[in-house]
Amino acid sequence: MPGAGVNPPAPTAWGERWLAWRNRLVANPRFQRWAAGFPLTRGIARRNTRALFDLCAGFVYAQVLTACIRLDLFAILADGPVPMDILARRLDLPPDNARRLLRAAESLGLVRSLKGDRYGLADLGAALIGNPGIAGMVEHHALLYADLADPVRLLRGQAQPTRLSGYWPYASGTAAEPEAYARYSALMGASQAMIAEDVLDACDLSTTRGLMDVGGGEGVFLEAVAARHPQLDLTLLDLPAVAERASARLSRQGLGDRITCRGGDFHAGLPSGADAISLVRIVHDHDDGPAQALLAAAHGALPPGGRLILAEPMAGTPGAEPVGDAYFGLYLLAMGSGRPRRSTELQTMLREAGFAAIHEAKTRRPLLARVLIAQKSGAIQ
Repeated sequence: MPGAGVNPPAPTAWGERWLAWRNRLVANPRFQRWAAGFPLTRGIARRNTRALFDLCAGFVYAQVLTACIRLDLFAILADGPVPMDILARRLDLPPDNARRLLRAAESLGLVRSLKGDRYGLADLGAALIGNPGIAGMVEHHALLYADLADPVRLLRGQAQPTRLSGYWPYASGTAAEPEAYARYSALMGASQAMIAEDVLDACDLSTTRGLMDVGGGEGVFLEAVAARHPQLDLTLLDLPAVAERASARLSRQGLGDRITCRGGDFHAGLPSGADAISLVRIVHDHDDGPAQALLAAAHGALPPGGRLILAEPMAGTPGAEPVGDAYFGLYLLAMGSGRPRRSTELQTMLREAGFAAIHEAKTRRPLLARVLIAQKSGAIQ
């Protein structure tokens, strides 16, 4: 039995002794049965039972969502409710299994049943229609599930190489074929669109002259910046193969003259010239050493008074703790690079990189991204 023969240290503080007593009580099956029936504790007991079951069944819930996306259910219902028999035919499922899927989706808040044996979108299903990047991430999770098939091996470092490390070649510092860059750049772009507006809502760029987006992918973030701030000189920096794709895409969007795309490895340094640098979902992809070096490079590239905009989902976000600590914690481990960090950790790293004034700018959906703005000492040039 793992851990047999290892005696945990005896709790010393009063709070720890109380916690140990409480845990023994909650673990007792007789107490659990009593709490589930006692009026004052019944609600808590039932919520805890549901939460524990949700942890056990989470993979099944995710697969229900995957099936709905692969069968294009939400697009079918986008124009309005559809009768059950027509849905079964359009989904190409036996009627009994179509109803099984729809009831499962209804229980998860994705669809709703209506009079006349019809189904329509519920709030979560409708939200998915407006966020196509979510569908891309759900499909992408097939790789993550494969890497998490044996989570203990992954945690012990015995599951290399992982599927995700192959999907994100920059995580291991290896070169990749052009189609690999195309694949992950498209996924990043689709998911980037969800947070670009939130990040920009939190940032005042009215006095900024030039912004360089480091690790900018195919330019989705800078496309949003260009729409809001036509006065800005915009530069995208990413690996040469990615920057080439970004240049072609932005030209098709009519932004070829607005956004300069530069190819380069930001681990080798950052070019100067911009008075603001953005790192959108970049730092958490890197281990502490490379991440600290990147922040120092950003400080060195900025003029006195220049600002760094750091935006990403962060560990310990109130109300979204599982996103930063559980999801990104295991995802980045499987990817082979990076870790989720708390806002306080990132602020410490920014100070060590040389930044002085650091503050967090509130975002509409901190679950998706929080924003830290750090300024380099000196007068704005």
